[in-house]
Amino acid sequence: MSAASTEERRPVHDILGIGFGPSNLALAIAVEEHNRDAAESDRLSCAFFDKQPRFGWHRGMLIEGTTMQVSFLKDLVTMRNPASGFSFLSYLKDKDRLADFINHKTMFPTRVEYHDYLEWAAARVGHLARFDSEVLHLTPVPEGFEVVVRHGDGRLTTARARNVVFALGLEASVPDGARLGDRVWHNLDLMHRVGELDGTRPRRLTVVGAGQSAAEATDYLHRTFPEAEVCSVFSRYGHTPADDSPFANRIFDPLAVDHFYGAPEEVKEQLMSYHRNTNYSVVDLDLIEELYARAYQEKVRGEQRLRMLNASRVTDVAEGPDGVAVTVEFLPTGEREVLDSDVLVYATGCRPRDPFPLLGETARHCERDERGRIAVERDYRVRTRDELGGLYLQGGTEHTHGLTSSLLSNGAVRAGEIRDSVLRHRRAARSAPDYALSRG
Repeated sequence: MSAASTEERRPVHDILGIGFGPSNLALAIAVEEHNRDAAESDRLSCAFFDKQPRFGWHRGMLIEGTTMQVSFLKDLVTMRNPASGFSFLSYLKDKDRLADFINHKTMFPTRVEYHDYLEWAAARVGHLARFDSEVLHLTPVPEGFEVVVRHGDGRLTTARARNVVFALGLEASVPDGARLGDRVWHNLDLMHRVGELDGTRPRRLTVVGAGQSAAEATDYLHRTFPEAEVCSVFSRYGHTPADDSPFANRIFDPLAVDHFYGAPEEVKEQLMSYHRNTNYSVVDLDLIEELYARAYQEKVRGEQRLRMLNASRVTDVAEGPDGVAVTVEFLPTGEREVLDSDVLVYATGCRPRDPFPLLGETARHCERDERGRIAVERDYRVRTRDELGGLYLQGGTEHTHGLTSSLLSNGAVRAGEIRDSVLRHRRAARSAPDYALSRG
């Protein structure tokens, strides 16, 4: 009997998660905590598949010393269940660092420490995750969906589930026409690729982008390669500080999702426009001031190595075997300069991965709005034209749910809402006459 046939005989999962980053990790914990206290008949079975060989969250951006932009209280669980044993504080207690962290007097752990917290939490629900397992596509079947999975050894297996939750994460976004290569990187891969410069003495490194990631990459490269000139290219006159003031931060509150979801389309567009500077193309003020102070001190010494090419854009990139020629235009005058660089790093943002390539034939059942965007219910369930199992999105719902769509800020609450939605639909199905007759 084939491996696929063996897989088909397994029970149907209540939840099958595609991707096992922070969003689906939070969901796995929400299910685990529900099952711990629920009657056996009310428990949920679930499995999560991730093509990575092990748990990891933007490892290529784990620059030593960089900090989170969200409070540790917006961890995997606290906003949903403050008493959870999966909280960041529980992690600190387990690691014997709780008192030390309190004495540190910060709400924002380093990115490296937060990644360690995520790994700690993932290990505790590791029995629910299958790594090195890539979901290829899914097909509607009477009990929900059949999902085809390719494992690291090349085997193809199938699994069945009543509900599928997409948490595909983010992918690199680069300007139109740009291509990544040996000398042209995206900041998502910075820490994976910077070792390629070991043993060399880079003369010039160029970073393109105006947001936090671009500023962090600029800072890191400037510190790491003390003999290299580092050029930061962005179209604004200066970096825009992130607005993390208390009232503005309310846009990330769970209640704000309710407000946004129910608002007229023109109001949604206004809110997105007003508050993009809480998250997009903005930089922490402390880092802006640090970079400015560093550039100023270099001017004082007459050894300018950090160049901030503001009000500028890249017009041409020519990659060669030993470097990349980056043509930069100063927008006010049109003057152009060619930066012969060892490496060009695009820190130009990310976009949610599109789930539709995985949907295949299922996609035609999904409703779209008048702009062609996927229609999503308040509980993150995709609206479908026909009776199907549940398709849920963790990410890619900014048009319906606002700024927190793919952010950590609301991950704990969102996971609880999806879990409760699955339970609600299952209970409704069980109370239906057809279900009762089929069990009779």
